[in-house]
Amino acid sequence: MLKIIRLGDKLPKILLLIFLTFPLTLFARNNNSQEIDWFLVFIGLMGGLALFLFGMEKMSDGLKKTAGDGMRRVLAALTKNKLVGLTVGALVTMFIQSSSATTVMLVSFVNSGLMQFSQSLSIILGANIGTTITAQIIAFKITDYSILFVAIGFFVTAMFKNETIKSIGATILGFGLLFYGMEIMSDAMSPLRTYEPFVNSVKGLDNLYLSILVGVVFTALIQSSSAFIGIVIVMSMQGFVGLYAGIGMILGANIGTCVTAFLSSLKTTRAAKRVAIGHILFKTLGVLFFIFWVPQFEELIIYISKFMNADEGRQIANAHTFFNVINAFVMLPFTGLFAKLIVKILPDKKIEEDYLPKVRHLDYNAVSNSAVAVSLARAEIANSVRLTNRMLKGILDPFFQNKIPKDTTYQELTLIESVKMREEKIDFLEIKITEYLSEVSKNGLTKKQAYEVFALITTIHYLESIADIIIDDILPLIPQKLKLNVDFSEEGKLDLHTYYEKIRKQLTRLEEYFSTNDLQKATKAVQKWEKYKKLELEYRVKHYQRMSQDEHSMRTHKIHMELLDYFQQIGFKIDSIAILFN
Repeated sequence: MLKIIRLGDKLPKILLLIFLTFPLTLFARNNNSQEIDWFLVFIGLMGGLALFLFGMEKMSDGLKKTAGDGMRRVLAALTKNKLVGLTVGALVTMFIQSSSATTVMLVSFVNSGLMQFSQSLSIILGANIGTTITAQIIAFKITDYSILFVAIGFFVTAMFKNETIKSIGATILGFGLLFYGMEIMSDAMSPLRTYEPFVNSVKGLDNLYLSILVGVVFTALIQSSSAFIGIVIVMSMQGFVGLYAGIGMILGANIGTCVTAFLSSLKTTRAAKRVAIGHILFKTLGVLFFIFWVPQFEELIIYISKFMNADEGRQIANAHTFFNVINAFVMLPFTGLFAKLIVKILPDKKIEEDYLPKVRHLDYNAVSNSAVAVSLARAEIANSVRLTNRMLKGILDPFFQNKIPKDTTYQELTLIESVKMREEKIDFLEIKITEYLSEVSKNGLTKKQAYEVFALITTIHYLESIADIIIDDILPLIPQKLKLNVDFSEEGKLDLHTYYEKIRKQLTRLEEYFSTNDLQKATKAVQKWEKYKKLELEYRVKHYQRMSQDEHSMRTHKIHMELLDYFQQIGFKIDSIAILFN
């Protein structure tokens, strides 16, 4: 959503803006002079545009807070069916009124491995359909009741303490501000209907390519296709823009919105860049497909509108919806081919670059959208759990093989080198995730979101502690074991390996929970730990019983006990994390 004006969430500022612009509306309605006061026209347009854009942002934020967490879970539960992806993408975007928010969630799911990149493309097409609902809402002529919606939204937000109800109030408030801004812009432009130079310049928009160019430039400038199409609808209501020119500007707006996607992906991961490229390809190819039959498309919209008794404002909204629906169903069968093409355009980097610590999901552009930002942080936590699990993977091999093996993923690194490399990454991620969530906390959070932010910060702290146990406690035991030149007893090996695998399984459950948001995974981790605590005690007793009979158990006693103890500490921290989310 547009960041041109950010008045904050303080309601007195909204009321101040309404107070300043209200006289302009009265002046425009009562001014019968033939002379045009350009100053009033200008500040009327700017004030109306400010309210219009702020209303859109307020409405979108309210919807995100009301439904954002639920929409995240809906997206996470998607199947691989393209049509299902298209439908859910449209519904999610319709509810949260932000295709960019949907896209950001997709990036986190692709990065975390929850969703294939090719699967995300069908959801992008659906998001393009869902975002057209904004234009459909704007096309309703309810400007005379806009102040009523502002009043209702204000009092609901101010009087109720329940955060869900307050979010609904913010949505209604934004809805009213949006239409009040439309009314001010419409009234400000009213005197221009008799100003011939302006009327003649607007007639030039009947040139298709010029209207497309106008759509591209203005949408790129204000960074919101929904906002620009809303302005086009306002102009059509004043008789300045016809359907043909409106279609041209719609096509331009769909290209112009790609600029936002491109700029926001410049400093992101390759998965995010691929999603942005997919968005750009769909929009650009769709415009190129439509540009050759705009006159026929115009006739189709007019024909359909006869059955709906639709005016030109509604026709433009319908054209915007039909463009994205037709484009989606034309592109949908080819998403697999597009995925392959995009991967060729932006292939995976060489594996050596994966040695460096980096964030994969965190996006500061999404900080203002709490539900999306928390979703990104969860995806980064899932990545951190995966790194921790890989640190633990194979850590027993040097104790059993009496040599230091190669890492299973990075064959050019020894196990110890790869463990240290991953520990540096987790240290880095602890800092970055904590900083990111601290920024998220500065925005208005629901109680549920505030607790989740606390739980995520606590989680990354526990994960960093687990990494420290592996680096500072378990790794130093390896040279001690090699120096002994004695194997554990066979039964001792089995006990250590069994307990170690159960701890790794706990980490895997944790990883699955953060990737899928399936609470059963976290619950199962808590339940299993009750059994594993008893198992660790059982293995200690068995070891002491063997010591009197087995020389190997006697000589490896210290290392055996310390390994069990460190695995038990790791298991305790995993359980502490799982409890946070139960």
